[in-house]
Amino acid sequence: MNLQAKRMKELFGYAATLTKEQGPVVMAGRAAGFFKRRFLGKRARYLPSAKALAAQRAADTSDFPVISILTPLYNTPRPFLEQFLDSVQNQTSPRWQLCLVDASDEAHPEVGQLVQARAAKDPRIVYRKIENGGIAVNTNAAARLATGEYLALADHDDVLAPHAIYCMGKALAHTDADFAYSDEALFRKTPAGAHVAHFKPDYAPEYLMAVNYICHLAVFRRSLFEAVGGERPECDGAQDHDLFLRLIDEMQRTDPKAKPLHLAQVLYYWRVHAASTSGGTDAKPYVQAAARRAVSDHLAATGRQGRVEDGLFPGTCHVVWDLPEPGPLVSILIPNKDHTDDLEKCLHSLYAKTFYDNFEVIVIENNSTDPATTAYYKTLPQRYDRCRVVGFNGSFNFSRINNFGRKFAQGKFLLLLNNDIEIIRGDWLTQMVAEASQPGVGICGAMLYYPDDTIQHAGIITGLGGYAGHSHKYHKRGGSGYMFRLATVQDFSAVTAACLLVRTAVFDAVGGMDEAFTVAFNDVDFCLRVRDAGWRIVWTPYAELYHHESKSRGSDEEDPAKKARFAKEQARLYEVHGREGILRDPYYNPCLSLDYEDFRESGDLRRLKDPQ
Repeated sequence: MNLQAKRMKELFGYAATLTKEQGPVVMAGRAAGFFKRRFLGKRARYLPSAKALAAQRAADTSDFPVISILTPLYNTPRPFLEQFLDSVQNQTSPRWQLCLVDASDEAHPEVGQLVQARAAKDPRIVYRKIENGGIAVNTNAAARLATGEYLALADHDDVLAPHAIYCMGKALAHTDADFAYSDEALFRKTPAGAHVAHFKPDYAPEYLMAVNYICHLAVFRRSLFEAVGGERPECDGAQDHDLFLRLIDEMQRTDPKAKPLHLAQVLYYWRVHAASTSGGTDAKPYVQAAARRAVSDHLAATGRQGRVEDGLFPGTCHVVWDLPEPGPLVSILIPNKDHTDDLEKCLHSLYAKTFYDNFEVIVIENNSTDPATTAYYKTLPQRYDRCRVVGFNGSFNFSRINNFGRKFAQGKFLLLLNNDIEIIRGDWLTQMVAEASQPGVGICGAMLYYPDDTIQHAGIITGLGGYAGHSHKYHKRGGSGYMFRLATVQDFSAVTAACLLVRTAVFDAVGGMDEAFTVAFNDVDFCLRVRDAGWRIVWTPYAELYHHESKSRGSDEEDPAKKARFAKEQARLYEVHGREGILRDPYYNPCLSLDYEDFRESGDLRRLKDPQ
């Protein structure tokens, strides 16, 4: 079956399930959204309705904090500057101050003239001419003009959404957050023609170390900005990335659980042109070195030991964590029933290619019927060091089998591994152990490919298809993915148990795997319970393996008993974690589709049209 046919089959299958469970009205709404997204244009797609904007203008915002917008100017083209100033002055909330510092050269006096003419009519606009000290120095100069309780960063060639100050002000007034950020959209000429949005996850610390996904619009307390000393000139090019890391470090110094607030609204329009970083870091080559400096200093400030390298794509970083020698013992649990060819391929690649050598292998035998399997098992201890077989006699239950195997494990870490996995990169286990050893991390998952080098697993997103799905499934190997999410170490709510590394202490603390999930969703449930216990789940693209999926057991699609069991486990997922707990994954934006794994926009963007 080709890829398109497979996707269509999955889509119609999901449509049938949605109609049965939630009714034809919900299904019709999803279908309308799909066709709107597929066949209609995106003009003004992210702007609120006129009714919503009018309601904001009429609202009492006197309890909202004043937000001082910091914007350095430098030879700004007049059309860009006029659009920017208009976007600020046309805000639906009046609770703003615009702090402009002008480092333009003598050949561009019109920049100051234009701004001073506006400032003469609007006292909320504050202007000062300065010498050019670079973006960080200039931003700090703008901050010294600020009187608002909060500061916001905006570039001189970009545009604020008309409801940016209203939405931020309302959120800050109601939550008293120290730091908040929103989604953004890219545009070339006018915001009405925005061609793509950056729909971001909630705060994701590992992802933020790898790339500055927060960007715009970022708003934070002025006192917090002053406490960290403002922006640092030595990180020019990645000064905002550096600032965000230091702001969060300062927040967590007194409250380790503190984190930025994410508003899933497009509140900022980022202009794409030849000299902007929105067009790629090739426009500013020094960005890469500055980003490495920012992350390295963050590691030093938080006492973490690692080396920061360039990531897989420009604009990204990769932290290579220090590990002791030898590393902690890893107990690899491999359930198996017959299929010795698959198991042999798995073990051979494991022992032949893996650089990390402090591991033991526990093959969990589950009711094999082929006499040759028993003979094969007898050869394993002699052929593969630290490998043994333990017998599990119950019916197939993936959760129970792994819980049984854990009883024989001596390692500080457990690696749940399918018998149809084949190693690609020799440092795969080194990378996983290093990530899972970091403070606060309980689980690490890997990049898994189908044998045709398309992606099988790059993290699990809850809510996809109504329950859970794999990020970027079927994408070709080697891409960067949505906002570099195929190419950076990052946070997820869950990862597949086909290759899942977990601290043994964490496994035990949550009671292992829930044996009521016999086949499906056991890994999702397990990861969610670990997450809810306060641990983070991390996925790394630097651990690469092949997964010969479905070789261990047959397809469930045509077997009525298996379909009934699958439906029961779907229902249990909702029972245990709540429907909203599944459909709202904090590491996936609510404006992205739940029907596809490729991070396309949802057909239903009503939240953007009516921010109420």
